[in-house]
Amino acid sequence: MSSEDGTRGGGAAGDGEPEQLALVREAVRKAKVPRAKPRTWRGAALAKELPVARVLVDKGVLHLDRYFDYAVPEELDAVAQPGVRVRVRFGAGGRNVRDGRREGGSLIDGFLVERVAESDYSGPLAALAQVVSPERVLGPELLGLARAVADRYAGSLADVLQLAVPPRHGRAEAARTGEPAPPPVAPEPGSWLRYGRGEEFLRALAAGGAPRAVWTALPGPEWAEEIARAVQATLASGRGALVVVPAGRPAARVDEALGQLLGEGRHALLTADAGQEKRYREWLAVRRGAVRAVVGTRAAMFAPVRDLGLVVVWDDGDASHSDDNAPFPHVREVLELRASRDKCGFLLGGWTCTVEAAQLVESGWAAPIVAGREQVRAAAPLVRTVGDADLARDEAARAARLPSLAWQVARDGLRDGPVLVQVPRRGYVPRMACARCREPARCRHCAGPLEARDGTGALRCGWCGREEGGWHCPECGGRRLRAQVVGARRTAEELGRAFPAVPVRTSGREQVLDTVPGTPALVVSTPGAEPVAEGGYAAALLLDGWAMLGRPDLRAGEDALRRWIGAAALVRSQGVGGTVVVVAEPTLRPVQALVRWDPVGHAVRELAERAELGFPPVSRMAAVSGPVEAVVDFLAAVELPPDAEVLGPVPVAGPTGPGSGAGPAAGGGRARRPAAPATAEQWERALIRVPPGSGAALAGALKRAQAARMARGVPEGARVRIRMDPLDIG
Repeated sequence: MSSEDGTRGGGAAGDGEPEQLALVREAVRKAKVPRAKPRTWRGAALAKELPVARVLVDKGVLHLDRYFDYAVPEELDAVAQPGVRVRVRFGAGGRNVRDGRREGGSLIDGFLVERVAESDYSGPLAALAQVVSPERVLGPELLGLARAVADRYAGSLADVLQLAVPPRHGRAEAARTGEPAPPPVAPEPGSWLRYGRGEEFLRALAAGGAPRAVWTALPGPEWAEEIARAVQATLASGRGALVVVPAGRPAARVDEALGQLLGEGRHALLTADAGQEKRYREWLAVRRGAVRAVVGTRAAMFAPVRDLGLVVVWDDGDASHSDDNAPFPHVREVLELRASRDKCGFLLGGWTCTVEAAQLVESGWAAPIVAGREQVRAAAPLVRTVGDADLARDEAARAARLPSLAWQVARDGLRDGPVLVQVPRRGYVPRMACARCREPARCRHCAGPLEARDGTGALRCGWCGREEGGWHCPECGGRRLRAQVVGARRTAEELGRAFPAVPVRTSGREQVLDTVPGTPALVVSTPGAEPVAEGGYAAALLLDGWAMLGRPDLRAGEDALRRWIGAAALVRSQGVGGTVVVVAEPTLRPVQALVRWDPVGHAVRELAERAELGFPPVSRMAAVSGPVEAVVDFLAAVELPPDAEVLGPVPVAGPTGPGSGAGPAAGGGRARRPAAPATAEQWERALIRVPPGSGAALAGALKRAQAARMARGVPEGARVRIRMDPLDIG
């Protein structure tokens, strides 16, 4: 209040206080009912019925992963309903008590889970400070699912709900939601007739059944419409449907297909690109039951769809389906939980087949939906290979890195349309190797990889930054270098010089193209960023295949095949001249699976090998990583199941480096809690493996041990990171 406002009203009262303030104080003293102190509710009457609220506080630490009881003031009785967001005081201790009510502590957010008549806690209760909104965003179904996910991944319920419930937006909450549309008619099978059990699957959904299927889609753009027809069949039975895809571009394609089949306003699109207000408004429409169909990216796996009848996950091998934040849930496994809990249909689809999908079929949990070999041959492009023996005889390949066959296929394809060129690295920093023996070129000072930073040919170490002059190979004495992996920009420049009359487009991290015209052009893309060409690509070149196959990773072959098929599926069928050239050794299993277009056979053989060796997904596995002493102390304290086997610990990349749960940023993401330690720390990782049936016991043991350590106040630098079922185990 300004000095002018403070003296307004004509003088002071008593000791110089403004007259209006004195009158207010006098009115308070004469009031019959004492006023409650804001957000402490001191002296306020409690609700007459169910005066205790159980609240999940948003702390996200394992030793606080339980409900806390709070008193419900009478003034909040009507709005303090299960499922609403609240604010409570937390951490005051038991000594700060006034008028029978605990006070103090910091204000934190939480969810009101339930109202009860009595508390199990014998001491005084703090009161609910505030009901943030009367919107009941946390229903019992979502709460049960979140608890199941937290238990499976050895995490806290609060962390899961941070992923499941989007941030509040007041304007979106105030907006009115329309009435739900009547169920549509059951769709015609359409292109589902190409699959042996496709029509049967749609009929079961339309009849109210709950079929479970692993669907290997044929190449081409029809997959989005086929998913939309499955959603329409589910809606026709009066139930809801949920579709989760790995990124915004495939979400937009399914969104468009649903709009064409169902019309506008009958489904919701939940992606991060929509912005906070629009996304929350769409989420509320689903929560309130106005919309029964949802398509979205990773966080949509928790969408509160009413009367759920079908869950769909597309391309479950994509790393984007694994959340970057604790407790790192995977879309496929969360939707499996939802299918089992809600007794609804389940559809796992993709152009390829993961080992986990093959296990679902082998166990009998899901049935396969595949096309016959004649349909596959009619839809797939012709695949040709270029191996090491071919490269050794090819003068053009030795001089320019691109084999003669690839040049010829690109030249022929450019007569009829665009040609896709897939390269496995981004940017302009190619790794170098000896041109004679392919020994990697390394720095003489620190053994780091030598890179060509620009077009001048100068070499520089990728670790210490020192420039290297006069390099020679320590193995064979050769002095000629070749690029191990050439990035998209460098490849685009080389192709632009080779085909000067043809436009060259790039798609990658800096700029991802969604579509390209069907006119002749060279489209250079990194894996996963391939744009869709109008009418399909005339040809595709899959370069440096050995770079993806040579990664020291259990999933290297599976992932390389998935990326190759993802690019080749955008090429026209071989009946109209579509051709794919893959530069990789033709005798390798993933290459043979690509040539035969047999991703299911590859997944089945991989599954058999992993079963023999006891590797995931046949076994459950957890990664425990952190500073050396912290990992040792944790392993000594945890009470593992009797059938658990500990592998390691061994040194791993730093906390912010790549790996499977090696550090807080494992998998490329940022952990929510706790804060990441210094990147200079030396970290180790131990893998803990258990046979089938013991995964829940392992997760429970790790969670209890972690909670006990955190309750003792372990310093931040001595904390460990737990990740169940890591994607990358080396």
